Amino acid sequence: MSARAAAPWYMGPVAAFAAWVYAALGHTWRIRHGDGFTARDAGYRAGGRCIYALWHGRLFTLVYSHRGRDVGVLISRHRDGEWIARIVQHLGYRTARGSSIRGGEAGVLEMLALAESGRALAITPDGPRGPACRVKPGLVYLAARTGFPIVPVTAAADRAWVFRSWDRFRIPQPFARVRIDYGEPIEVRLDDAPEEAWRERIQASLEELTRRTAAAVGERA
Repeated sequence: MSARAAAPWYMGPVAAFAAWVYAALGHTWRIRHGDGFTARDAGYRAGGRCIYALWHGRLFTLVYSHRGRDVGVLISRHRDGEWIARIVQHLGYRTARGSSIRGGEAGVLEMLALAESGRALAITPDGPRGPACRVKPGLVYLAARTGFPIVPVTAAADRAWVFRSWDRFRIPQPFARVRIDYGEPIEVRLDDAPEEAWRERIQASLEELTRRTAAAVGERA
């Protein structure tokens, strides 16, 4: 029996309400961006095919900022996955279900299907269980298969609730100053360099982008 078939009757309305609360919180944030962000974001919003790469601990802000774009996201099959999937669907995302991006697994096949339909994708390369802020090879595999450039993206806030979870999950507080920035796109070509070299390049890009963005908004560790 599928998770959807087994879902309790109240899951739909509760997920819709949770999405509304999510958006209401996001509307209070004072969001700013780095130089050149607006023009690049307009290109991605207009249908530019790419894979957004973001750390798991910072996804809460970015799910809000990129809502309503029909981006394909991978949701793990753990017990909370159906709740998460339904909430982000209300925020305008397409979902694929799986625990990791590896060739042949259901998750990657669904993500490839979303890519083939022309949608941008989003991946947390350190999810779903870590280690935190460490890029795993699945992102490189997906970029090589789709031909989509990887776009590093991050968010930081001057005031946030920080959870004692493996990823130090962050939720900006109401009316927090928030900064969202993109890194330079990375086009993976395995003929030019091995998979590990690309993984290290993505790692370095996300680390530097996150450091700069956090410093710009005065984020506390």
